[in-house]
Amino acid sequence: MPLSTRDVVGVLADNLRLRGSVLPISSRRATRWARDLSLPRGGETVLYTGTMYQLIPYIERLVRLEELLGDSRLARLSGLARRANRLVNAVAVVARPRPAEREEYDRVPANVARLLQLAGVEFGYLYEDDLYAGALAYDLGADEAVAAHARRIAGVFRAHGVREAITIDPHTTNMLRSVFPRLVEGYDVRVRSYLEVLADSSLPVRRKVGRGVVIHDSCVYARAEHVIEAPRHLLEAAGLDVGEPERSRAATWCCGGPAESLYPSKALAVASKRVEQLGEVAADCVTMCPICLVNLRKAANGRMSFRDISEYLLEASLGSDEARGPSPAPGTAPAAAPLARTW
Repeated sequence: MPLSTRDVVGVLADNLRLRGSVLPISSRRATRWARDLSLPRGGETVLYTGTMYQLIPYIERLVRLEELLGDSRLARLSGLARRANRLVNAVAVVARPRPAEREEYDRVPANVARLLQLAGVEFGYLYEDDLYAGALAYDLGADEAVAAHARRIAGVFRAHGVREAITIDPHTTNMLRSVFPRLVEGYDVRVRSYLEVLADSSLPVRRKVGRGVVIHDSCVYARAEHVIEAPRHLLEAAGLDVGEPERSRAATWCCGGPAESLYPSKALAVASKRVEQLGEVAADCVTMCPICLVNLRKAANGRMSFRDISEYLLEASLGSDEARGPSPAPGTAPAAAPLARTW
């Protein structure tokens, strides 16, 4: 029997209420990417990751466990597991991804910070106060937990004197920019995606990348936050030939991620259709969301290459391949490929 949806959502809401994240990891682990960048603490403008990229490998480990339990008699004990989780952080016990699984996702916030530095943007970082923004709990209807968490983050911003937050993924952008103002009275923090910030700045290009790619728009960026032209402007300035798939911009096709925790087969079908559309344009795809990255990569099963936009931009700005990890060739499975399912 499958795990109880009520208990799964309950565990996520409990974690957000008790520990500040639906999937709590230590602040040391969440901020590891910044250890060599000497970022100042706090300030009026901060880079806010919301730990979305950092959480992906932990989500993947828990998803594998959920799949195993859902096919066993232990699924009947999900209520007991929820009660135990209120006392002990289960993530710290069962979700321990290998360093190779964490490397790619830690690289993205570091790439973004370096891009902002290269563009001359002054910003700080909140370190242990860079909290998960609550997107998954919000989408699953855990309204009370999300509202309390929104007030908690607003209080963090006030304590640090934050007036502007630069975000690195669409879901954190949407929560801080469009959801929090409805939940927190007097919330007035300016929120911009780093792509918008870079598009308005003078990001240097030391070497044109010179590669044809297909772009995949995040549903949340394109439809909810209207971040459409900025990534295209940046990619073209970096020397990339950007191809448009059959469905793009505000009419983009979903990666399948939001539905996968409840309807995995349907979500995989959606993602597979998207891979088919993307593959008709180019073998290399640019993503700008950690959920899109892992779900499309899973559906492609090695038939295409998927990389975060930050890697392409930093490659052009540095004039080297330093920003890029090992690049699997089309037709081969990537090393330590994530088994994406939900966010």
